[in-house]
Amino acid sequence: MPRRLSVTVEQFPLKHVFRIARGSKTEAVVVTCRIEDEYGAGWAECVPYPRYGESVDSVTAAIESVRELIESGGSRQSLEAALGAGAARNALDCALWDLEAKSTGKPVAAIVCGDTPRPVETAFTISLDSAERMASEARACGRDLLKIKLGTADDRERIQAVKAAARGARLILDANEGWTAANIRDHLLAAAAAGAVLVEQPLPADQDEILGKIPHPVPICADESLHIGKDLAALVGRYDYVNVKLDKTGGLTEAVRLFAQAREHGFGVMVGCMVGSSLAMAPALLLAQHAEIVDLDGPLLIARDRDHPLTYSGSMVSPPDPKLWG
Repeated sequence: MPRRLSVTVEQFPLKHVFRIARGSKTEAVVVTCRIEDEYGAGWAECVPYPRYGESVDSVTAAIESVRELIESGGSRQSLEAALGAGAARNALDCALWDLEAKSTGKPVAAIVCGDTPRPVETAFTISLDSAERMASEARACGRDLLKIKLGTADDRERIQAVKAAARGARLILDANEGWTAANIRDHLLAAAAAGAVLVEQPLPADQDEILGKIPHPVPICADESLHIGKDLAALVGRYDYVNVKLDKTGGLTEAVRLFAQAREHGFGVMVGCMVGSSLAMAPALLLAQHAEIVDLDGPLLIARDRDHPLTYSGSMVSPPDPKLWG
């Protein structure tokens, strides 16, 4: 039979309100693609992200724009030529990877990882709130690696409070572009005093030139400043790490290339995610096998997950069950 593409929009309520410097939300809204042929069916999900000019409607429309290509047997390579990087291409690209695995019986991990994937340590995210509430959550969660959402005019009290409450956990501080040239030095010194292991995207992506001119007492990671491989050259000297997310790269195909190119440029690599279900994390978890830092905790933030979800044990997350993806 010819291929058949189906597209659905799904909502996953969150356990708690999730806040970052740009706003808050109470549910994860994802767009899910399913591609079927005579040999099987592959599926994947993406998270439309307003910061990048995306909405559920725009992502759905982008997917529909290449329906004929997909249903006529288009490859991942032809998809890249037809559709730009972003959430829509991510869902289609990862669904094609899954379809190939289901059709051939060869796991995606055999291609992407080169060996048997293993459990990896993931960060757990504490959303932006008062210093007292963030410290309380850090104290209660019992994780070894915490990602702390920041991005206000003065986050020093939050940093100090979380450090005191975190019971020795390693801290990633994510400002989501919320700091400024006027306060970044003070915040970096506060991060260093707290022993933070990484500061993620402290400044707006188009206002980060100062990062190439000031000391980095804590390594700095690019997130919003990085989407695909061609972005890397401009980040040299400003950042020490890059955060690779499939919804930014437009899928696993580009993400694998970007990972290798980041190494060639001398960057450390973090593999991160938007807030989504285990289906969104599954392909990223294969990419994360050789990353220095992993932040794939989306399923821990939602109130319900998909069938055959990823297994989380303490700070470790295990590779996906083939019944889920790959």
